[in-house]
Amino acid sequence: MKPYKFLTILSVFALLVVSCEKEEELNINDVNHRIVVTSEQDFENKVIVGGHIDFGDISRGVESRTWTLPDNARVVGEPGNTSSKDIIKGIFNKAGVYDVVLSQKFKGNVFPNDDSTEPINGRELDTTIVVTVIDSIKSVLKAFRINPDGSTGPEIDLADGAENELEASNAIRLSYTAIGEPQGVSWKSEGGKPNAINISDDSEVDMRFNRLGSWDIEYIASRFRPTDADTLSFEKVIKVIPSTAPVTLDRVAERNDKIALEFSREMDGTTVNAADFSVRIENNRDEMNPIELSPTVTSATVDNNEATIVILELDGEQLYNDDQVFVSYTPGNLRTVDEVESEAFMDAPLTDFDPLENLYPSTAYDYGFETSTPENWAYLGWGAHWGEYDLSIGVANTRTGTKSLDINFRPNGGMIVEHRDTGGNPVVITLEEGKRYEFGYWIYVESNLSGVPSGTESSDIRVYPSNWAFELIPTVFTPDLPTGEWVYQKQEFDAGFTGEISWFIRGYNEFHPQDIKFYIDDMYLAEVPVRP
Repeated sequence: MKPYKFLTILSVFALLVVSCEKEEELNINDVNHRIVVTSEQDFENKVIVGGHIDFGDISRGVESRTWTLPDNARVVGEPGNTSSKDIIKGIFNKAGVYDVVLSQKFKGNVFPNDDSTEPINGRELDTTIVVTVIDSIKSVLKAFRINPDGSTGPEIDLADGAENELEASNAIRLSYTAIGEPQGVSWKSEGGKPNAINISDDSEVDMRFNRLGSWDIEYIASRFRPTDADTLSFEKVIKVIPSTAPVTLDRVAERNDKIALEFSREMDGTTVNAADFSVRIENNRDEMNPIELSPTVTSATVDNNEATIVILELDGEQLYNDDQVFVSYTPGNLRTVDEVESEAFMDAPLTDFDPLENLYPSTAYDYGFETSTPENWAYLGWGAHWGEYDLSIGVANTRTGTKSLDINFRPNGGMIVEHRDTGGNPVVITLEEGKRYEFGYWIYVESNLSGVPSGTESSDIRVYPSNWAFELIPTVFTPDLPTGEWVYQKQEFDAGFTGEISWFIRGYNEFHPQDIKFYIDDMYLAEVPVRP
């Protein structure tokens, strides 16, 4: 039996309830025409054990039909696993991959597909629908100490009240095995650093504990479709105790226009003194007139919600994203709550500025691909290799939300598309002259990039404003570009004009004889503050 490519529809359920009397309302002029749908066809016909899928035969000209489900499944309202009804509900009771077969006999020669222009010379057709039945998610968790050399140490007890003792600023290694194909896993602990770790594979994760006290651990493995989750939580499983190890400065970041110093352990607020800190700001945007500033630190306090962080406030000086900021500490009385003094540090660089505001949510641009269809990402008709691509919007692999853009550059192919509304008009955003912007998106590369060309023959993604004022190259496909995970790609640019533009997104794979398949999600456009 030959598998049949199903009709793509906006609402399967709407078609499933169409009665025989209403069939003439379908836009089908052929007397005998096969159309078969399922309630899960947009989700790869996956179902959880014990769950159901609705199957619908809305073909025209059917004289007789027989649905046949696998032996371990049943048809609701029937004594067994077969039925002659046009619409059936199948219950699947065992994990695995199964064929559901529809055998049809028509009143005459039949058009076999929804896009067929001529009938076949025959009245009988078999349709095979592949159904994947997935177990409920069930997980087994393990946690381990980490040896000084970074290797995995002894296993610890994951149980309520175990209070496994861990010296402050040390980490544990968490791992899991699961059935039921979870798509995402989250580890959480209020005492952890970070306090939440999200992954989409079965990798181990390390969670460090800097704050004294007893802490819970929560684990959630989830799946979007068919929807399921496995939640496990353990109360007071980690007890963080004082340490005699040196305290370290782990990160310098901007926080609400102030400077946040993140230490490896909780700091004693009574020992923090603004006079012990100094800040230097450099800005070389104008190479002929570089700027160097040394603003006074007017206050230094331990953060009210996280005592591992010391907040520095500057005297009337704003930080800009094109600044280079350095912080130094001259030893005074600064120490941890477990009485370990902080050592001096010199010119520790600020590495992270405050998050920027994404401008897309205030526009019609479907930056998360939640509301648009493939037709809204229109081919610009360049011809030649520029039309050699496949583009869809689906649920197979998303970073956030329920959908992402699924793209495949064909061998020696390319792409040129523009986001348009339902009326065929470009979806525009506004740029302002003199402002700097960050353009970005998250990309998940599925293909092996070991053989991609380099130099002028590189495969890449380029972006142009519709007035061709500049070119962005946020992604070049190289062997060292991470695959099998979401990676953020970005590029900053200065707008030399004020006005509305749309984006032309151009893919290039002309010199690569293999497909490049990837997903894009969560596009980003933000104004970047720069020093005037």
